[in-house]
Amino acid sequence: MWRHYQGLIRPYSTVEVLEVTETPLASGSRHVKAKEGAAILSLLRPGAFAVALDRKGREFTSEEISSFLAERKLHGMSHFQFILGGAVGLDESVLARSDLSWSLSTLTFPHQMARVIVLEQLYRALRIERGEPYHH
Repeated sequence: MWRHYQGLIRPYSTVEVLEVTETPLASGSRHVKAKEGAAILSLLRPGAFAVALDRKGREFTSEEISSFLAERKLHGMSHFQFILGGAVGLDESVLARSDLSWSLSTLTFPHQMARVIVLEQLYRALRIERGEPYHH
């Protein structure tokens, strides 16, 4: 399903999905967070605006996230990285390195579903920014 939204975004922007290897939960949640966090940090692009998805983050309406991202672009931000955690969430080091912590909802979603929601909201934000209709 996420590939559908990746395709819809393609005329507006490039979307690359990177994944880190999941660490077995049996090794303990602290170990999982630390190991996955280090792998995520190694993938962060210098100069990119990093957005961590976190339930404690800032909530936006679709119009607000569109405006927020458009404002960043006006100030020279051309690369954005959206970071979704695995089963135990994101390590504090990743949250500290992020420029924004974004909450999709107070609900908890599987990371596969969160990926679809993030891509759908990015597509919606791009359409809103351009004053184009959105019908999905």
